[in-house]
Amino acid sequence: MREVVLDTETTGLEPAEGHRIIEIGCLELEGHVPTGRSWRSYLHPERDIPEDAVRIHGLSLETLASAPVFAAIADDLLAFLGDAPLVIHNAEFDLKFLNAELARIDRALIPLGRAIDTVAIAKRRFPGARYSLDELCKRFAIDVSVRSKHGALIDAELLAQVYLELIGGRQVTLQLSPADAVIAEGEAVIRVARRREHTLPERLSAAEREAHARFITGELSGDVIWRLEA
Repeated sequence: MREVVLDTETTGLEPAEGHRIIEIGCLELEGHVPTGRSWRSYLHPERDIPEDAVRIHGLSLETLASAPVFAAIADDLLAFLGDAPLVIHNAEFDLKFLNAELARIDRALIPLGRAIDTVAIAKRRFPGARYSLDELCKRFAIDVSVRSKHGALIDAELLAQVYLELIGGRQVTLQLSPADAVIAEGEAVIRVARRREHTLPERLSAAEREAHARFITGELSGDVIWRLEA
């Protein structure tokens, strides 16, 4: 199954207040394993970038001066996403920004139901713990030294590793054949063995059955269990 891990960097926390996406990073998974294909674009936000945001991701308006606007990359982005489920850390946040950008150019929005939210998975697995990407990387001993500041593609790469650990580690399934029981999240599907169309033929001959009966009744003696009264 194809999935796409997705992350964004933004100018702020709320698109309703005019904040925009300034970086999108995507990583392709096939059967929960990275394929090596990725997609990333920096974006010009067409507005200022607050200093608080710059301290987090290091992207200033000067850095993004020659970056394309979202409308220019929308087709490429949507082509990479295809119809794959989207693995996102705190999916509501990223989809809120993506859908605000899509709405500006009159494109179809991405439903929240298409997302696999790793925060929601982490909450089920570790109730009461902290669920930031950094905390989950620490929990699973994932090396974050390659990242000095937040970035959409590097965070997507880290999230792919976290996602794999959250769904069961590197050996996420063990199926010996397609006929094995399929176990989904919280659900088991049991396949009942088929009945034989014809009864198997007897394997003992009449002579063998007669010899066995003589042995039981004549040659065995003593208080054998089948002679004891109930």
